[in-house]
Amino acid sequence: MDSISTAIVLGIVEGLTEFLPISSSGHLVIASDLMGFSGPKAATFEVVIQVGAILAVLTLYRKRFLGLLHPGSAPSAFSGVRGIVMLLLTSLPAASLGLLLHGFIKSLFTPATVVAALVCGALLMLVVERLLASKQQHMPVQSLDQLSLRQALGIGCFQCLALWPGFSRSASTLMGGMILGVRREVAAEYSFIAAVPIIIGAAGYDLWKSLSLFSSADVPFFLAGSVCAFVSAIVAMRAFISILGRNTLKPFAIYRLLLAVP
Repeated sequence: MDSISTAIVLGIVEGLTEFLPISSSGHLVIASDLMGFSGPKAATFEVVIQVGAILAVLTLYRKRFLGLLHPGSAPSAFSGVRGIVMLLLTSLPAASLGLLLHGFIKSLFTPATVVAALVCGALLMLVVERLLASKQQHMPVQSLDQLSLRQALGIGCFQCLALWPGFSRSASTLMGGMILGVRREVAAEYSFIAAVPIIIGAAGYDLWKSLSLFSSADVPFFLAGSVCAFVSAIVAMRAFISILGRNTLKPFAIYRLLLAVP
């Protein structure tokens, strides 16, 4: 494996970008390309360190996740069995498509395809904000507990766009939520929570498929990247929710377009 410093840099990049609508995979592909870190091991590392970012979600939203373990919760709330079903509905479309197209998706992790996804995602963000920015205070869903099963499935369908490296899982679920009537900040929080099953599944599957490439000597490299992803993800999520309370997604769309400029 490469040096620990490479793992630290990529871990920070992963944590800061995983939950922002700017594409963590896109940033990792670009950063890895600049650092000369490539190949099958690099591709798996970029997926597995997402687990560090997911642990940050479990830490910040631990009450929500503990609420999923209470079968006697209110039948209309995002908790108990209903909350688990919602997460399953959100995860199912992308998980199914990801398993079906796993090899093809891995082949898309190139700078050219990432740049194209960054641009397409940015343009869609600008369109969504233009159409819905003035309606945020009147969206039907103003809290996670008002989210319906149909909306959870719809957000899962939008999440399939994230299978295109560079598009951003956060952007696809956030925009999907807004289109389906979910307030921007609530859509962002659900995006964080819905990332847990899909990323754990993807990371576990990818690691299992690539296990023969690694040895015990690679453990410190993975740990360094995951710890840095955990810490930086907590900072990024807190800042993102605060920003969305005062701003639209337009600055993130503009950033994506600037990042895509050669």
